[in-house]
Amino acid sequence: DDDDDDLLDACHVFQKKRKRIKNTSSTTTIIHKTSLGCALYPSAITTTTMGAGGGGGGESSGRATRSSTRARGAGQTSRKSPSATSKEKKKKENTKKQVASSLGTKTRKRKAEEQHWGAGGDANKYGAFINAACIILLIATTPFLAVIIWDVFTNRNGSISSLVASISKKSFKGYLIDMLPWPTKDAIVHLLSYAAFEALLQLYLPGKKHFGPVTANGNVPEYKANGVLSLITTYAGFFAAWHFGLTSPKIVYDLFGEMLVAMSMFAFFFCIFLTFKGLYFPTDSDSGSTGSFLYDFYWGTELYPKLGPLNVKQFTNCRFGMMAWALLPVVFACYQYERDGFLADSALACVVLMCAYNAKFFYWETGYFNSMDIMHDRAGYYICWGCLVWVPSLYVSPALYICSVKPAAHLGTTKFFTIVLAGLLSIWINYDSDRQRQETRRTKGNMLVWGKKPLTIKAKYKTIEGDSKTSLLLASGWWSISRHFHYVPEIASSLFWTMPSGFDKIVPYSYVIFLTILLFDRSVRDDRRCAAKYGTYWKQYCAIVPYKVIPGIF
Repeated sequence: DDDDDDLLDACHVFQKKRKRIKNTSSTTTIIHKTSLGCALYPSAITTTTMGAGGGGGGESSGRATRSSTRARGAGQTSRKSPSATSKEKKKKENTKKQVASSLGTKTRKRKAEEQHWGAGGDANKYGAFINAACIILLIATTPFLAVIIWDVFTNRNGSISSLVASISKKSFKGYLIDMLPWPTKDAIVHLLSYAAFEALLQLYLPGKKHFGPVTANGNVPEYKANGVLSLITTYAGFFAAWHFGLTSPKIVYDLFGEMLVAMSMFAFFFCIFLTFKGLYFPTDSDSGSTGSFLYDFYWGTELYPKLGPLNVKQFTNCRFGMMAWALLPVVFACYQYERDGFLADSALACVVLMCAYNAKFFYWETGYFNSMDIMHDRAGYYICWGCLVWVPSLYVSPALYICSVKPAAHLGTTKFFTIVLAGLLSIWINYDSDRQRQETRRTKGNMLVWGKKPLTIKAKYKTIEGDSKTSLLLASGWWSISRHFHYVPEIASSLFWTMPSGFDKIVPYSYVIFLTILLFDRSVRDDRRCAAKYGTYWKQYCAIVPYKVIPGIF
């Protein structure tokens, strides 16, 4: 097993340091390993004697018990004395004890680090649910699903039956060949221009220096908090480019499928690059391998990778993915306005809510740096490909569908205001719940939550290096309802900005379904991590707040 392999490897290193090669005019004695191993397995030790002058010399019988060497030319045989044999046996026994003790400590430390709350990814924490076959399936299908979503929403009016008919007629392979829009030069130029623009904004727009939570290895990530300014500049940049004829809503809408294909291919190879970077050129000590390249690729090998001054996860998650989610609904609404000559209230309701949600996100961006996406999930396919491709595809899909429908849906005044107000309330609750937790930790509990002093638990935990730290667990306000209550208004928000699409088709609600599964799964993962991190303090917290997400149900 793995422990035996580790034992053998360490033993070989140990033996290399201790072995003695005795050179005389006639003999050389060499200790070597056989297929069984080394000193830990006595039957694996053999001695070989060779003539110092070359071929024709005597050879050992290959048995471990034979300790004599045959002298060539002199005709003399030297035998080890009983006392020397006894000393060698004693040395071997001491060697075995030292190696076993050293490896026992090393193995225990390695297992402790693997089980530590700061271990990257969840490669070994899902059991049978997420195994190699599931990961391969996800990697093999999600790039196609991202483009299929675009095809169904823009070319098939959200009809699954049309998709099934095409696949039945042409086969899935034939459907993909006909459907996949190969990226043109214009699509690649638009994509690269957007990426470069956002990277420059992240690096050079003014912003306060912000430090994230200390990692399990004792590192403190650093960010530039300029999210709101980046958002405003991005909107201004698009409208300026439109005004000067560099692009237009229709051009972006028409090239969107091609950009998804191009981004999907680039993101795949970018994740491979990040995998090797984390293994061989990590930014800091919050990196390492799970022992499987597949898991390393999917879950990532670095927690906070950097490319020069560019924080990779802040760029992929915030500046590329989330910024695209903030910008694209506005672009698609402008396209619908240009196409129909008026802005449909269904498109307006969806875009108002998505813009409000993303404005909240960038206003609260420093709080996002304390979330599971940033603090625990490493930069692999799961996070980076998801933010680079899945967010612009699936997360934006309600706006894409609503603005693509012909004729555009009309809500009426009552439905419009009901949906918008309910959606804005959900977004505010989501923001306020995150604010309560963040402010409680910032003030160390010296504040009021819903007019009362908050109930908190001062939880202690240790980093991988053994340093003791403390954190406050809030059990008041929204956090007295459930341990992850902020997921409820987030799911509700997504439901409200999808409602303008109507209820005659399920496909526009794909993001709502996906988000619900994602957040419920995340609540389980986060609970497991917190239990490992805080121990008995987390048990106390769970006794006060017994439900994960929905009170009385889950």
